[in-house]
Amino acid sequence: MVCPYSLGTPGGVQNHVRDLAEALLALGHEVSVLAPVDDTDAVPPYVVSSGRAVGVPYNGSVARVTFGPRTAARVKSWLAEGHFDVVHVHEPTTPSASIIALWSADGPFVATFHTWQVRSRAMSAAAGLLRPALEKIDARIAVSENARSMMVQHIGGEAVVIPNGLYTDRFQGTPRPEWQGDDGTISFLGRMDEPRKGLGVLLKAVPALVAERPQLRVLVAGTGQADEARRSLPASCRGNVLFLGAVDDQARADMLAGSDLYVAPHLGGESFGIVLLEAMAAGAPVLASDLAAFRQVLDGGRLGELFEPGDSNELTARALRLLSTPDERLKLRLAGLSAVRRYDWSVLLPELLSVYELVARR
Repeated sequence: MVCPYSLGTPGGVQNHVRDLAEALLALGHEVSVLAPVDDTDAVPPYVVSSGRAVGVPYNGSVARVTFGPRTAARVKSWLAEGHFDVVHVHEPTTPSASIIALWSADGPFVATFHTWQVRSRAMSAAAGLLRPALEKIDARIAVSENARSMMVQHIGGEAVVIPNGLYTDRFQGTPRPEWQGDDGTISFLGRMDEPRKGLGVLLKAVPALVAERPQLRVLVAGTGQADEARRSLPASCRGNVLFLGAVDDQARADMLAGSDLYVAPHLGGESFGIVLLEAMAAGAPVLASDLAAFRQVLDGGRLGELFEPGDSNELTARALRLLSTPDERLKLRLAGLSAVRRYDWSVLLPELLSVYELVARR
């Protein structure tokens, strides 16, 4: 597999690649993952470095990718030495190792498209340049119907939809008493220094939430400048917000398991919404921005509540209503726990293997 983004940076694509690699290894397959790796990154033994990563603006964020002659040489060497039955590239339109792999060999190739945007001028402009490489792809996978539609619109062709997966049993956490609030517990997970994750929208709602529920606890997990975020809050409610920083898998599961409400106030740039599935797997009711990707995961609002992106007033109103109605939260919790089973790797892996088998026989 080829991952275009640095495995030392948290992200949905990176987690997907890592989980998929480990699921395949557990079945006895031989797996090698080519990805950008920095000197300080701790990576599994199946990862091969495509070079040091550099940050470039991409899809409303900063992607840490690698490109250039040295990367091209490493990609070619990895392909030549690997003798792979299938090469699975992720995000092949990203300026990184995935597109270089397509330029460098003839496959067989499987490609997964993760990104979805309403408009992508860059992709439209680059389509002609990329087309010869993209035509080498033997099978295309999109993680959502939105990602599939974007791919068809800008690149052409067709794709099968296989969503991002997770190990649902890894999110059976235990609430930690020191993280709980007597008036309820709300959690957020995401990079604080990335505006599109919407932490600012949630923090703007905190004073009104605390006015109604003085002992409310808001948990914020993720990398970034906690001091700056804390200063954006009125002094009267800073004690209600606990900044946890980067958390490991167990702490994440415990945080979500102890949440009366998981809030995803993202502003855009989301192609799927794996974080919603993580919350659902832990049994946390979800309140999320009404983005197309989130709406799809939440089945139009059946599996979680939706609010207008960026509207902290609506976030406040819906959060207060849910916090005051335990029966409604229980309904969402049970619906989420049932629906998330569809996304377990035990269900998705056979679908991916059938794609691999199809292209390997060609």
